Amino acid sequence: MPERVNGFQGQSFHKLRRACLRRGALFKDPLFPATNQSLFYKREPPPGLTWKRPREICKDPRLFVDGISTRDLHQGSLGNCWMVAAISCLASEPSLWKKVVIPDHVDQEWNPKRLDLYAGIFHFRFWRLGRWLDVVVDDRLPVSGDGVLLFCRSATPREFWSALLEKAYAKLNGCYEALEGGNTAEALIDFTGGVSEPLGLDREALSLRGDQRRAFFQTLAQVHERKSLITCSIRPAEGETVESVLDCGLVRGHAYGITAVRKVRLLKTGGTSRLFMVRMRNPWGTTDWTGAWSQGSEQWQQLSRAEREKMGLIVRDVGEFWMDFEDFCRYFTDVVVCRLVEKTLLWPGSHWREVRCYGEWAPAPTGPGAPPPTALQSNYTLALGRNNIKQRGNRKEARLGESRQQGGKRGRRDPDKTGKKATREGDEEDGAWEAQMDKRSRCGGCINHRDTFLHNPQFMFEVRDKEEEVLICLQQEDRRIRRKNGGGENLPIGFEVLKVEVNRCSRVQCVVEQAASSVYMDSRSVTLRGTLAPGRYVVLPTTFLPGAIGRFLLRLFSHCHVRLWELREDSPSPSVVQCFLPQPTVVTTVHLRRASGLGTPKQTAPDVYAVVRCEDDAIRTRVFEAEANPEFNLRTIFYRRYPDTHISVEMWTRGPLWDSLLGEARLQTAEFERSRSHAVDLPGGRSRSGFRVYVETSSSDCLTDL
Repeated sequence: MPERVNGFQGQSFHKLRRACLRRGALFKDPLFPATNQSLFYKREPPPGLTWKRPREICKDPRLFVDGISTRDLHQGSLGNCWMVAAISCLASEPSLWKKVVIPDHVDQEWNPKRLDLYAGIFHFRFWRLGRWLDVVVDDRLPVSGDGVLLFCRSATPREFWSALLEKAYAKLNGCYEALEGGNTAEALIDFTGGVSEPLGLDREALSLRGDQRRAFFQTLAQVHERKSLITCSIRPAEGETVESVLDCGLVRGHAYGITAVRKVRLLKTGGTSRLFMVRMRNPWGTTDWTGAWSQGSEQWQQLSRAEREKMGLIVRDVGEFWMDFEDFCRYFTDVVVCRLVEKTLLWPGSHWREVRCYGEWAPAPTGPGAPPPTALQSNYTLALGRNNIKQRGNRKEARLGESRQQGGKRGRRDPDKTGKKATREGDEEDGAWEAQMDKRSRCGGCINHRDTFLHNPQFMFEVRDKEEEVLICLQQEDRRIRRKNGGGENLPIGFEVLKVEVNRCSRVQCVVEQAASSVYMDSRSVTLRGTLAPGRYVVLPTTFLPGAIGRFLLRLFSHCHVRLWELREDSPSPSVVQCFLPQPTVVTTVHLRRASGLGTPKQTAPDVYAVVRCEDDAIRTRVFEAEANPEFNLRTIFYRRYPDTHISVEMWTRGPLWDSLLGEARLQTAEFERSRSHAVDLPGGRSRSGFRVYVETSSSDCLTDL
């Protein structure tokens, strides 16, 4: 459990409990009272509804009966299967459940021998925007007219942990009705502090190609083995109804949990056959699957009970059922994995380090002394370079994400469709916003809005030495609590990853090379995983449209130590010594692309590196071993005080004792030269024959960077 836990709404469980015990009174939560306002904001409560404490519902109530299991979860008359599915995933791992969700669970249990120690108060912990919140609730629960709990309940009538947890989550989100329709990935993050990531599921490819199906099965098996939590659903197509039932018994738009993944061998006449199986759980506590390996199907007749137990093909809880993996791929469209990051481990044997930064999409500051907003005459050219990120999985599926849910629906939204909808809704507002955009604002919208995109918050990190796999997660503040007041919709969010100069230390003013791009979706979190080449990168978290405001958390995971920091200044801050020198007047970028002619067919090329020098700065590439035509791809930026001086490119060869200069080129650049290519021969030094380097430069007024 994290070191620091914050009391939600300023309430302290231990102080409130001690106060109740001193007074000899059961706790009544003034911040979440037993009234209709805690239940609904649109719907009318059912007739006969009352609030009762567990001891008024049964004689011998318990928090837990025979531990924790998924059979303790039955969705009531609330469309929150997304939440129940997430809880059932946790319930399959009791150690994780007790550690993360219920603190002091033993001390909170009813003690029939010491009723004087019971104060009618419980607390649960949830992870929100990088912090653990401790949510206090009293034990008064809504009960229907027939005496049954109205919402989530256990199959064991005297067990109440699931109902109390649901109440705490409802309080965190404003009321019970605010839990209608949601996203399983969001709930998994709230319960674990992990990172949810959609896995690409191309049904057509998986049904036609057995090798892809086996690879995907292996991915699920590894994820499950490493204690990650997995949920899945069937996305309703256009015109299909949410929670409508397929002929096979599965429910569209309904969240299921995957509780086991097995590869077994079946003995058959003439040999054996391999069988790929997944065990599912329906939060409704029913097993409606009617296909192969469903309950009572003929396939189970091939196996004795002992054989089933030996192969692990057992059903532990109510609502669980087995499916052949081929059937799973045929019906399900969406799979979400929540990777647990406790102790900085995403995968065993592979240590991942987490760095994080908080940020805000905010308008330009206003007030006395602040200059009025001005219309910018920006003319940024978005010269987008080749994509340098290696994505895992199908690119099309990777760019799809979970959208806002209605009535328990889990769906995905195409970013292009999102953009069209947002643009239609905000054409006039968008145009007015961009016309009045102040460069000091930090809510510039997505990369489609060229004049304002780079006004967004910018965060830098660096990949050193070799390629590095990274996982980037952007999470916006939760807005569900605003539903009671007519709001509560998530902002469509996403982020861009730009590759920048290796010595950049100030905000980016011009997009030169896109390294990666996430999907834009109206979900609480957006993730992207891929492999990046060495270099410096800037992440720009954005909303889809300019002008939207809100807070966010940016998390970055990598195998090696990576620092993440926000870029706040438009140009580098001068050092103490530089304060006495002339101010920079020109900014120049130098892109050292490659060299050629360093070796011949009869002679091995030396180990070389290049150095780019400008005034007092020198930037060096890594060593390229025995490459006749090394691809340096080094991009640098220089803020120049003396623009008439030259920029030099030196080629060095590495030696056993000392390094030797192979050759040097001097580049003259015009003060306001947009772009120029140089192909320069480098004779001199110890060069046996001439060779050539290829360089691009561009310069501009340093106030606009480039």
